[in-house]
Amino acid sequence: MANAKIGIIGGSGLYQMPELTEVDEIAVETPFGDPSDKFIVGTLEGERVAFLPRHGRGHRFTPTELPFRANIYGMKLLGVERILSASAVGSLQEQYAPMDMVIPDQFFDRTRARAHESTFFGSGIVAHVAFAHPVCNDLGNALAEACKSVDVKTHRGGTYLCMEGPAFSTVAESNVYRSWGMDIIGMTNLQEAKLAREAEICYATLALVTDYDCWMSESIKYPNGVAANGVNSEVSAKTVVEVLMQNVENAQSVIRGAVKLLADRPRTCECGSALKDAIMTDPSAWPEETAKRLAAILSSRRHG
Repeated sequence: MANAKIGIIGGSGLYQMPELTEVDEIAVETPFGDPSDKFIVGTLEGERVAFLPRHGRGHRFTPTELPFRANIYGMKLLGVERILSASAVGSLQEQYAPMDMVIPDQFFDRTRARAHESTFFGSGIVAHVAFAHPVCNDLGNALAEACKSVDVKTHRGGTYLCMEGPAFSTVAESNVYRSWGMDIIGMTNLQEAKLAREAEICYATLALVTDYDCWMSESIKYPNGVAANGVNSEVSAKTVVEVLMQNVENAQSVIRGAVKLLADRPRTCECGSALKDAIMTDPSAWPEETAKRLAAILSSRRHG
């Protein structure tokens, strides 16, 4: 199977990386079913990377339907050690304007129907990974550094609230999230971050702000010149896509720059040893079927 040390997950609007060369499309089979799509493995800035469109080409999966475990396990099988995730988000604070980029360092879980897609463990093997700092700081720094090459306002740090979806928030919900001090809102990245940590893969998000959710009561004007309609400047799928498409080129440039920075940079973070003291079940008690299913992430942990 092809080997790539850097994985890229593209969200809404970012379905491809056109500058990839020496491209192979690889269908990866995992114990958790099929990933969202075939992995596109190619060379970017001299580095082999594995690209996956999060919602599948043609945008076929709702956030709740996403095969999170298969996506991350597929990355692990391809040899990925670092994942750069790009996602469209809404802003919950005025300082994060449409077209801005945010590199969050915290997540807040408001999902309800994804328990089976939030961990690889269970069925006889128990693990409790440390998740106080869910984003790899080294990877976040690389994204922040790469953002300097594009003409876009970038915010380093902040909390990404992950909601269930697929509908957007009510005004009441949006205002509560603001009162909690949440910064941006999306529907996908929390599960990816948890699973990446369990798989001992570094993870960071490049969040592309497309709207002010629905909390802003005054009419605002988005960068494309189209005024937001409605008393509450309500976010819509149309608005998200229109603004996002203007920022896709910037996102691709940032990811390309981050890949270049990471190509020869050794992993010095603790992400690669996240399971060291996390597995509670004695290896002698691991059910054979479960251990086989988790082989890609347990191989180095049976004796330590």
